[in-house]
Amino acid sequence: MQTDVETAVIGGGIVGASVLYWLAKLGMTDTVLIERRELTSGSTWHAAGNTTYFGPYPAMTRLFAGSIRTYQMAEAESDHSIGFHQTGSLRLAATEKELAQFHRFKNTYADLGIPYHIRTPSEVAALHPYLDTSAIYGAAHTPTDGHVDPTGATYACANAARAMGAAIERHRPVTGLKPTADHWVVETEKGAITAKNVVIAASFWARELLAPLGINVPLYATQHHELITEPLAGLDTRDTELPAVRDSYASCNVRQEGQGLLVGIYESDPKFWGLDGIPKDFAEDLFPPEVDRLMPHLERVIERMPAFGELGIKTVNNGPFCFTPDGLPMLGPLPDHSGLWMASGFNVGIGTGGGSGEYLAHWMVNGQPHIDLPAVHADRFGNDISQAQAITAIQSVYARGYTLPDAI
Repeated sequence: MQTDVETAVIGGGIVGASVLYWLAKLGMTDTVLIERRELTSGSTWHAAGNTTYFGPYPAMTRLFAGSIRTYQMAEAESDHSIGFHQTGSLRLAATEKELAQFHRFKNTYADLGIPYHIRTPSEVAALHPYLDTSAIYGAAHTPTDGHVDPTGATYACANAARAMGAAIERHRPVTGLKPTADHWVVETEKGAITAKNVVIAASFWARELLAPLGINVPLYATQHHELITEPLAGLDTRDTELPAVRDSYASCNVRQEGQGLLVGIYESDPKFWGLDGIPKDFAEDLFPPEVDRLMPHLERVIERMPAFGELGIKTVNNGPFCFTPDGLPMLGPLPDHSGLWMASGFNVGIGTGGGSGEYLAHWMVNGQPHIDLPAVHADRFGNDISQAQAITAIQSVYARGYTLPDAI
């Protein structure tokens, strides 16, 4: 059992495992990942596993691309399958403005060597025959992305890191953090661990963990629904899986799951959870489904994909997702707390977790990130943002769904 290390990573989801993996890749192996229960127990286990090269800002594309690369590298090094399905994805242009925005990304993807195409409505229909393309202006098509098994990707990163010398402690809840002159004391239910560096990859638990230190991080959880349908006729005769679809009009993502469809909904009025604290006994839990409030979005999904309206719903998952006021993760050092690093606030943890682990590990090992991305720096909110301010901002970000910001 580890008691004295160079770096302790708190949190065993996809982000914590990716940080541990990249620290080991860069030569920092005197490390331990501390997880309160099992790896993936927070929100990773019920994530859809979507991976894409399409980021909300051009610079974020590197984190998305880095994630797919990270999981594939970890799979090869650990011999643990990540279950990658290279389906490609279509980002539908519901307006002429969206189509114009998609065109602006061409140079970014060309510079990164990532296949990227603008498709006409007829080309979209050929790629996805279940879509009604009569009301769209086209789509951005990234043919080399898809989805992974979230548990598989997490264990691939964790096992590869462990093979390089990193340690992992499961079922060891962290109860507190204390700074000393030159290191941190991580208090756990199984004894203390001292570390020069501590990485907070604890998702919606991070706020409570850091509050006793006078650190205010605006990380809050919303409920998030995903629906899985009964089989869709004709899918079993296709040679390839359907490309994933992201649509600002319905504020949803839709991809193939087995012989059915998986639909993730970003509601116009999200419901928050744990505002007064995360329940101590919260584990691998889901909330009761509340499908009625999703109906305005589901009706628009049916407009885009009429066959969806004929399918029965097999499974409804309603679980917590962590958000920041601008929808971007918090990565990097915390001011005035030497050795304390953030890697939390991921509402697209699978999509950006691997690349974020690479980003933070370079910063920690080399003194600076390998790419310039100030939009995700952990100190950008200051320390005085109120809960009310954060909630208002998160509501706006969540409700925006897949609508791109103007400033791209």
